This record gives sequence, structure tokens and C-alpha cells, in this order.
Amino acid sequence: MLTQRTAFAACLLALAAKLAAFTAAAQKPPYDVFPAADAPYFRVRYEAPAEPKAGELPYAVNYTIWIPPGVKTLRGVVVHQHGCGEGSCKSGLTGAFDLHWQALAKKHDCALLSPSYEQPDKADCQLWCDPRNGSSAAFQRGLADLGAKSGHPELAKVPWALWGHSGGGHWAGGITLMHPERVAAAWLRSGVPLLKADTARSSIKAHTIPEAALRVPIMCNPGTKEGVTDKTNRFAGVWPANEAFFTEMRGRGGLVGVAVDPLTSHECGNQRYMAIAWLDACLTARLPKQAGAPLNSMPTGAAWLAPLLATEAVPATKFTGDAKLAVWLPNEAVARAWMHYVKDTALPDTTPPPAPTNLRVNGNQLAWQAEADLESGLAGFVIERDGQEIAKLPEQPKNPFGRPIFQGLQYSDTPTQPLVPMTFTDKTAEPGKQHTYRIISVNTVGLRSK
Repeated sequence: MLTQRTAFAACLLALAAKLAAFTAAAQKPPYDVFPAADAPYFRVRYEAPAEPKAGELPYAVNYTIWIPPGVKTLRGVVVHQHGCGEGSCKSGLTGAFDLHWQALAKKHDCALLSPSYEQPDKADCQLWCDPRNGSSAAFQRGLADLGAKSGHPELAKVPWALWGHSGGGHWAGGITLMHPERVAAAWLRSGVPLLKADTARSSIKAHTIPEAALRVPIMCNPGTKEGVTDKTNRFAGVWPANEAFFTEMRGRGGLVGVAVDPLTSHECGNQRYMAIAWLDACLTARLPKQAGAPLNSMPTGAAWLAPLLATEAVPATKFTGDAKLAVWLPNEAVARAWMHYVKDTALPDTTPPPAPTNLRVNGNQLAWQAEADLESGLAGFVIERDGQEIAKLPEQPKNPFGRPIFQGLQYSDTPTQPLVPMTFTDKTAEPGKQHTYRIISVNTVGLRSK
């Protein structure tokens, strides 16, 4: 028989073993920092199954959604999907908080959804970025549960506008091929699904192309240093994969374009200015006026075409080459924006951003709210006191991946953590004096709000 002391020691050892096993199985940082998700934000999180079944998502996943305040019935969901690896997966935690992407969603009465798949270090990305491996089912479950949580049950049925980076591009393209009737448009940044078996990538299963997918507008968006101009770096295989996807889809009559970022490699750079403009055009054309109705067919009569890897586009009626080898652009406005983008990413903008609202002054502490400019986002603010400019926020804008953005920018096109507050402390205010303050928004081309 065990003595009481021995029995107690045995219990402690057993408990320690259980704790060690739990710690080993539990997801480690960086997935332990989640921005607060209070309304109009909502969140659901699903733990990883202890013993995943075939076709079941093996990783934990977090879905955060933003609902435009005041919207009665949602018309769709804009999905911002991160890429592979712990860093990219972590970046997904802030995607729904991006003011620029919110501006796109709000314009079309859409929600903005950002998943964060908790892929462990060095784990197989294909187990989530191939939607056939359980992430398609988890995504749809998440929409249904978020619909119930937010009071918008239509989330389970509305169309999707998809944006994906790297492995997220593989995911967004795969979802498009699986559920073309639900997808309004798909933007694939530096990643596309595989359409033909590749012996060099035998772990990746090829997708089939349903006829309906050929009617979904898709844009392939690699960086030029991913095999277009630089054919030697670690991402040099991105362009051949994009070219193969484009050639196959476009050759069958698919509504597929290519917009090569002329400045970057695998980072997202300034692509958001083109992606948001393109998705805006697609959502305008395809979302039905009546919620719940099928997607409208994408108009093709006003299309523009361009030779692959060229920088000039013309109306399709004036194009003299083989249309099935040409980049497809939906209309003149998008084509002209595209021509700026593929040359230097400097899309022009003449419209000022919306003015900030709800300025609160408590002594020398200022706080306010602001929305981003749909065309050019939000670079920062100018603070005026008694009619005189006293500060800029941020003082020295920085962004290693493109134009400086107020919220900061991570590699995968999402705001940095912690989220930047819209606050300012006036350290030079005269004590006891009543000051008048004004906050001015500045977009990324330097235009100021009125």
C-alpha cells in the first residue's frame, strides 16, 4: 500500500504530467493577443479538434467581423484572408479593424471578416489554405455563428468578396472554384490555387474548374520580384504559378486579370489601392439590390484588355491580339487605375477624405473618430488649436511596405498591434485657458478633409 505521502506525491506527478501534455498541445503565442471585439465587432473562435478526422480543420481558428453601424440587412461579406506561417496568421487578428477596408465594406452594406488560422510553427499550411481540408466548412460555420451573435442571420447566405495573400490567395481562389455561385469577386495577391498536378508540389491537390467559376471576376496580383523580373529569389515560383492559373482560366473564357506590382516581392505593398478600387467596381456590378437574390452576372460589354505583362490597356472592341491571352479588366475606370498601378502603383485621387467626427476634449486630452477615404485610405491627422496647426499624428509617418498609413501596416496588409488610438495630448496647452480644437484627416496622397 502507498503511504499517504507517497500517494500525494504520485498525484502531483500525475497532475504535472497532465499539465505538461496540455501545455504541449495548447497553442503558443503569438495567438494569445486578441484585440477587443466589442460591437460593432464580433468574434467566434473554434478550438482545434483533439483527433482531427479526414477533411476536418486540424487547427484552431478565430473569426473577427465588423458590421457597419446602422446597417439593417447585410448585402455581402468582404473577406480579408492572411497567408501561411505564424506571423501571417497572427496578422489576421487585426484585419477586421482596418479602416480602409471598412470603407469598402460600408459602401456596399457588407461586413468585413478577417480569419486567423492558428497554424503552429512549421506546420503544413495546406491543412487550412486548401479549403477542401476543412477551412471551407469552418468559414461557413463561422459566418452562421457570427450572424446569430450579431443579429444578422443573413451572414450565413450573403455573397462573398474575397481577398487573399499568399496561402490566402490559394484559399480565396480555392473557395471561388468550390463555391462560384457565392463569390462576387476574388483578388489573389501572390498566391493562386493549383489547377494541374505538379510533381514538384505533390502535397498540393489540383482543383477542377467548374463552368460557373469562369464567370467570377478574378485578379492575380504578384509582385514583380516574385519571378517576373527577379527569377532567382525564394518567391520566384509565384509568377509561373500565376501565369499557369491565368492562362488556363483565361483560355477557357474566364474573367481573369493580372496586375503585377512593379515595386515589390512577396510583401503586399500598395496593392490595397488597386484591390479596393477593383473590388468596389465588382461589388457595384454584382451585388443584387434585394438582399438574398442571386448575384448579378458580371457585365462584359464595357471590358478593356491588355497584353499580359504590358502596361497599356484598350477597350476590348479595339484590341487586336488574342483576347483569350489578354488581361481582362471590367471597365474604363478600372483599366485606367490599373495602368497607373502597373507602372508605379501611384493611383491618382482628387477627392478629400471624410472629416473626423465626435471630437471630445477633456482638459488637454483629445479623442475623436474618423473613417478612411475609400480611394486613398487614411495616412494621419493634423491637429489645430485656435486656428493654428500644432501637431501631426503621426509625427513621422513610416511604412516599410508602401505608403504610410495611420494604423500601420503589417506584411500581410493588416493594421499593427496594438491598434493605434485616435487620441492626442496637447502638452503645450495653457492651463486654465479655453482652447478651440479641430482635427483634419489626411489621406495617403496628401489630401486633407474639409
